[in-house]
Amino acid sequence: MDYSLKKMTQQQAEEIAYQWHYPDEYRFYDMEADEEDLEEFLDADQRAEDYYVVEKNGQLMGFFCFHPKQHGKVEIGLGMKPEWTGKGKGLGFLQSGLQFVILNYRPSAITLSVAAFNKRAIKLYTKAGFAETGTFMQNTNGGCYEFVSMAWSPDSQHRENEETSKSQ
Repeated sequence: MDYSLKKMTQQQAEEIAYQWHYPDEYRFYDMEADEEDLEEFLDADQRAEDYYVVEKNGQLMGFFCFHPKQHGKVEIGLGMKPEWTGKGKGLGFLQSGLQFVILNYRPSAITLSVAAFNKRAIKLYTKAGFAETGTFMQNTNGGCYEFVSMAWSPDSQHRENEETSKSQ
């Protein structure tokens, strides 16, 4: 897969927080858009062992955070460098993080939340085997926004692989 995950350094956290700016409605994902998120992201103690950068051929492509939850579930968060979004690189990027979490955490399920307006990301997550599990409202970025909860499990991936094999 050519992608590698490494612990996020303070310098990388600051680069992502202050230099990554997304276009149009995706500005919602700029780290500076929410003070609490920014504070957590920049605080090495709060990032702890949960934040990793993704590199490809030595170039910073994005980041993942992994938060273990009850019953063996792991919640993930992620961000791709703005210049790489919308260029067909998302699935490989996402699969690198999924492979990492599966190998290192052995989760019973992987969960994530995505802003409901972000149809592009929802389509990607669905393609990777995630299924929508609900919606909720969240106060963030100076307002209240709808989010979609999604989950991936080894069972759903196994079913998806079987369906792909049958259709070929």
